[in-house]
Amino acid sequence: MVSFASSLRRRVLVRALSCVAIALFGVAAAPAQDFFFPGPDFTPGNLVLSRSVYAGNAGTVQVGEILPPGCAPSLCSPSTGAIADGTYPGVFNNDSYDGSFGITSPIFLDEMTPWGWTVRSLEVPNSLERGITPESDQLVTSFSSKSEEALNLSSDGKYLTFIDYVAPVNAIDVSNANTPGAVDPTNPVGESFYRAVATVDEHGRFTFTESNAYSGNNGRAAILYNADGADVFFTAGNAGNGSNPQPDGIILGAGAQIITPSDVPEYLQNPGTPTPVASFSVTELGDKADKVGKDDNFRGMTIYNNVLYFTKGSGGNGVNTVYFVDTTGTACPKGVGLPVADAKLPTAALTYDLSTLQTDGLPSNMCVLAGFPTLSNKTGNPVNFPFGLWFANPTTLYVADEGDGVTTYDATTNTYTDDAGQTLAGLEKWVFDSSTQTWNLAYTLENGLNLGTPYTVRGDYPTGDNAATGLPWAPATDGLRNIVGTFGDGFFFPRDQVVIYAISSTVSGGGDTGADPNKLYVIVDDVNNTSATAAAGERFFELRAARGREVLRGISFTPGTKQETSY
Repeated sequence: MVSFASSLRRRVLVRALSCVAIALFGVAAAPAQDFFFPGPDFTPGNLVLSRSVYAGNAGTVQVGEILPPGCAPSLCSPSTGAIADGTYPGVFNNDSYDGSFGITSPIFLDEMTPWGWTVRSLEVPNSLERGITPESDQLVTSFSSKSEEALNLSSDGKYLTFIDYVAPVNAIDVSNANTPGAVDPTNPVGESFYRAVATVDEHGRFTFTESNAYSGNNGRAAILYNADGADVFFTAGNAGNGSNPQPDGIILGAGAQIITPSDVPEYLQNPGTPTPVASFSVTELGDKADKVGKDDNFRGMTIYNNVLYFTKGSGGNGVNTVYFVDTTGTACPKGVGLPVADAKLPTAALTYDLSTLQTDGLPSNMCVLAGFPTLSNKTGNPVNFPFGLWFANPTTLYVADEGDGVTTYDATTNTYTDDAGQTLAGLEKWVFDSSTQTWNLAYTLENGLNLGTPYTVRGDYPTGDNAATGLPWAPATDGLRNIVGTFGDGFFFPRDQVVIYAISSTVSGGGDTGADPNKLYVIVDDVNNTSATAAAGERFFELRAARGREVLRGISFTPGTKQETSY
């Protein structure tokens, strides 16, 4: 495999110095256009960006249409209906009428150079493509489910993985539909669709593995663990869109899952009961139990030094923080601790007692990483909203914080004031203190994100205010979601500097901020620096801005790229 460092060095020497300077030193964002005229395979050392494009039109939704689809009269009011047709972006004003609202859309994997030039775009098979039938392998995302489409390389670096829905394009409310094998009759969405993990290899070839997990909600991230004789997916997400108590299948299908890859077409697959691999309860911290299963509302995920990590950054239950899976049972008797040296990754699902599942939930085998927040969302307003995470080395952890999403707006200054004043939104740098055996927040990188300042969107996007919300359509960056990083090559950047790519979150006056055109940023940080003062000169630069009808979701390196996590 070719490393990022050697790939970057070669291209800098050939013809890319000016492009890197443009992207990283702020002269202008690199344009989206072909550059290398590549062959059919991914180029090791490049980036892959997951993107979706709204494919609906005015007829996709009819004003007055009763939503969600198939909703039982006892769960929905027949006297009201959709308040907007399918025209973008006003269609997402329907979120105020239908809390499950979303429309499926195609997924694109854009290969980009490290300095932002687009090399190619690979479309994930979907129902709008020629030759695709209901029995064809296919996968879509939900526009505007902002937490989906995280990209991760497999443990051997040969495959890219993500998780989404087996459904046609322009289907309504799929992201909150049940899965066929875990039906909640109190879910107002009266349809069922499998979730599926996708893998794509260096040649751009896809395989898909269906699952009944994440019924009523969405899967967000997937990693193929295919080392040391293992061959499983670890996935992160949430489940449930109905009343309490939730059915057994919903509880089992939330949070952290382990899934066996399939090698047969989707239409021949028959997935069974969800298989949870880990679970957390706030009772480990001495808090009163929350709604069963809702503490496991996970978003980001990574594997580092044979330990599986998750983040939780949303919801009214649980704790917004960073977790790890403890396979030893000894790391944290009170819910907080550190991974045990030489611990192994889990290779099988949790063993649970079905007779006590509804009262006690799943067994707890996860811990809050020592030093990270432990305040339950039930007992105070959270100020942390962690999403993606990347370990630079055993003592340096970068965590993306997506911000609080508050839309307090000052028309005089044209600023979302709450978002502009945040001190934790952006890229948090955590450093491990060996003397106290805890992780500590060194500083948060925000410079260049222009938090709370609305920006102009190119393409098909309105100006002025959204009449439905009374706020500007123009989005503003609120924080960061998915990230990926690498070390400098020792030529253009010193080896003790890290280059980190990050997908932005937004606030706006749109009906659903998950539909906002957002951005891809890059920043360079000195990995040895622990001083906010010394880091004050570091700033983010924009590499890619979504146009109207587009959203950016995940970021990773290409299959075949050597994963460098220390120097």
